[in-house]
This record gives sequence, C-alpha cells and structure tokens, in this order.
Amino acid sequence: MSANKIAHLELPSVDVAALKKFYSSLFGWTFQDYCPNYVALEDAGLDGGFNADSSHNTKAPLAIVETSDLEAMEKKVREAGGTITLPIFAYPGGRRFHFRDPQGNELAVMQSSH
Repeated sequence: MSANKIAHLELPSVDVAALKKFYSSLFGWTFQDYCPNYVALEDAGLDGGFNADSSHNTKAPLAIVETSDLEAMEKKVREAGGTITLPIFAYPGGRRFHFRDPQGNELAVMQSSH
C-alpha cells in the first residue's frame, strides 16, 4: 500500500446487475460480488466497484484514498476545513469515512484490514 494515494474508484448504482452487464459488454471487465448491493471491479486498471447501498453510496463517482491511520486522517480532514459526511464505518476489507472538501467534492479515505 502506498499511503495517501487514490486506491479505489466507486461508481454509484441503482442496479448493480445492469452496470455489470454494461461494463462487461463494453470493456470486458469482470467482477467480484461481495453482497447484493456491492460488486468490485476486476482487471479494470484501478481497483473500483459499483455501490448500490443507500446507506453510503454517493451521487457522483467517489475517489477513495488509502491511508495507514484512519483516525489521524479524519482529524486532518477536519483541521484542513473538510466536512465529514459519513463517519468511520466498517466494510468487508477495512474501514472508511467520507468527506467533502471546501469546494463540495466528496471523497473517502480508507484503511485496509489486510
């Protein structure tokens, strides 16, 4: 892991199966299903996935930055003027939080459990 680099890109979805079919036919991508509302991209050049979980999906693509100390990074985001939009939560493979920068862009920061 390289700390503080974009590690994952998530696309919001209302129908994961339809997006899988679309991107599979378009680019030949394959997928790893984690649950009915989340599927990870395989062999797409960058880790990513489709998120249909209404408790933490976004309206726009979500860049996810990986860090080695999630709590410290959450504090840095607040100190730099960012707004936490979704507090730290666990998911299969790690934990993350979402924030908005001062211009309104939403990103996430994750810490892998691997």
